[in-house]
Amino acid sequence: MIRVLLAEDQGMMRGALALLLGMEPDIEVVAQVGRGDKIVDAALLSRPDVALLDIELPGRSGLDAAADLRDETPDCRVLILTTFGRPGYLRRAMEAGAVGFLVKDGPVEELAEAVRKALRGETVIDPALAAAALGAGPNPLTARERDALAASVDGATIADIAAGLHLSESTVRNYLSSAIGKTGTRNRMEAVRAARQQGWL
Repeated sequence: MIRVLLAEDQGMMRGALALLLGMEPDIEVVAQVGRGDKIVDAALLSRPDVALLDIELPGRSGLDAAADLRDETPDCRVLILTTFGRPGYLRRAMEAGAVGFLVKDGPVEELAEAVRKALRGETVIDPALAAAALGAGPNPLTARERDALAASVDGATIADIAAGLHLSESTVRNYLSSAIGKTGTRNRMEAVRAARQQGWL
């Protein structure tokens, strides 16, 4: 049996996926979580062969959790399953050690086959998304520029961001100004929106 961990914040979707995968003769869903910060603990307890992770989860993103799983449970293969087929997300998923990236609107048979392929060590990527990612180029934002933009999401002040990131206010302004320039936008809120649309945040 292929042991699967499922991380999805929408309860109905999580239950439906677990039910559908559980109907496959060779797949058993051994853990389900609704938060990103619960993924590693659940994996350490249930020892899945494959982890199916959504990206946008409360507590911690599926992309960050994928990197944690690579370090904590290196035998567990990670598949990202998301509504958001953004090229930047695909690149970040691969950098975090994921072996696959699928969008949720595909048939369940494809998902089950992707789980089997992941276990065999194959890479599974939605073909249209792979083509888009190749055309999009790399993420131009540095890690610190991403941090500063991410901290701006809820309208935080420069002082709040500086305190949260343990940086000076002038350094935060420089990072934000650089990020605004690289995204071709007029202010940090537009930069956040543009970076999210590309999957860079």
